[in-house]
Amino acid sequence: MRVTIAQTMPKLSRINYEESVALIEQYKDKSDLIVFPELSLNGYMLQDGLHDEAWRLDEFDAFKKASLTIDIVVGAAIKNRDETISNSALYFSNGELLAKHNKVHLPNYGMFEEARYFKAGEYFDSLISRFGKISMLVCEDLWHEAVHEDLVKQNPDYIIVLAASPARGFSDSRLEIEDKWYDIIKKVAKKCSAKLIFVNRVGFEDGLGFWGGSCVIDENSNIMYKLPRYEKSTKTFNI
Repeated sequence: MRVTIAQTMPKLSRINYEESVALIEQYKDKSDLIVFPELSLNGYMLQDGLHDEAWRLDEFDAFKKASLTIDIVVGAAIKNRDETISNSALYFSNGELLAKHNKVHLPNYGMFEEARYFKAGEYFDSLISRFGKISMLVCEDLWHEAVHEDLVKQNPDYIIVLAASPARGFSDSRLEIEDKWYDIIKKVAKKCSAKLIFVNRVGFEDGLGFWGGSCVIDENSNIMYKLPRYEKSTKTFNI
């Protein structure tokens, strides 16, 4: 399977939609699956502007059309029927929205205020794709041991994690949050005997800097491929 990791730099604007579609068009003949970060269609720090900028599920015709050629995973703020908003991972394939995961664990401490703006998801599930069974999670979801146990029971072939992780814990040559993330994703990949695709964004918003470092982990917790810190980058890998 050829997987394209789109380590993008989303703006606080709906222009992310057109930019993502353009990137998909560029890679659709070179790849089987393209994966974008958490909230890649909205940016992270929308706060009180979130209600006006959130997407409805009937607004993704361009993604559905493109998914006839390439499977797509993208992060977006999704407006529900009751007008609440979810932080979601969407999987498009074969011309339709195949699956949607709403972020269950919304961080609400320190610099994070997600519980103030988003409605939490209620469960974890897997989807059956043309590549096998896939579990999708959004950022903080993976930091909970109970979720790891759910994943083991689901027994996925692939785990896809969308993130918008700000950089923190700097030292001379290390980044503490990066070390913590890699410890977790390596542990989960090995525990589930699954390949894990981690896609984190880059760029700055309202004083927050996002560190990137997107990667692919194999079943034995080895890093197969890794994108650089802090740089906008899109690359295709054979998995």
